[in-house]
Amino acid sequence: MSGHSKWNNIKRKKEGNDAVRGKIFTKIGREMTVAVHEGGPDPVNNSKLAALVQKAKANNIPNDNIDRTIKKAAGLGSKETFETIIYEGYGPCGIAVIIEALTDNRNRTAGDIRHYFDKWGGNLGTNGCVSFMFDRKGVILIEDENLDEDKLMEDVMEAGGEDYKYEDGIAEIYTDPNDVIGVASALQKMGYTYSSAEPEYIPQTLNAIDDEHQASKMARLLEYLDDDDDVLNVWHNWDQPDEEEEE
Repeated sequence: MSGHSKWNNIKRKKEGNDAVRGKIFTKIGREMTVAVHEGGPDPVNNSKLAALVQKAKANNIPNDNIDRTIKKAAGLGSKETFETIIYEGYGPCGIAVIIEALTDNRNRTAGDIRHYFDKWGGNLGTNGCVSFMFDRKGVILIEDENLDEDKLMEDVMEAGGEDYKYEDGIAEIYTDPNDVIGVASALQKMGYTYSSAEPEYIPQTLNAIDDEHQASKMARLLEYLDDDDDVLNVWHNWDQPDEEEEE
């Protein structure tokens, strides 16, 4: 999952239809609910919530929707409780897959995810079965075709970032996973606008699927996972062809 393919996926979602945008906001809304319960409803004093507000705006979510979600989560009558669960497994041809879910019913979510793996030729495994193939990093995305790369490098280092990649107008900035919100905030104060800032699993190596049938099954597995409201993020080590190459 290279940075380029990651951005293609984000761009596809941002430009998707109302149903796609609705699902994106359902997931971000759950994250906001948890963030409000943990740190309060004021983004100024809740850096995690501030990052989620920025993520929602980057996905073209209206401000009114964002405000309503925060107010609902802060209301005394809000009884929604969610827990974060990490699942690991293998897709077709042994592709490693890590799933981050935010759910109010772990039995439902586990059953659904197991079904997706079984349906599309994979296997849901135990914790640790594939995570050793990934590095845990904070990742900040900035969309700007006019960045000065030399200045970006200086600013990233000054903000506390570890490394960066700038390609096709997209900057991916890497940090310690515990520092990602702080680095994003520092860059924002320097004048940068980020699209997302969150911990991710970065594959150490990528594996191709040469068989078209198996590649199609892997793509379907990712689609089913992405379409599930309980699934926040999916990381994998498939050397996935860019959409331009598939057309």
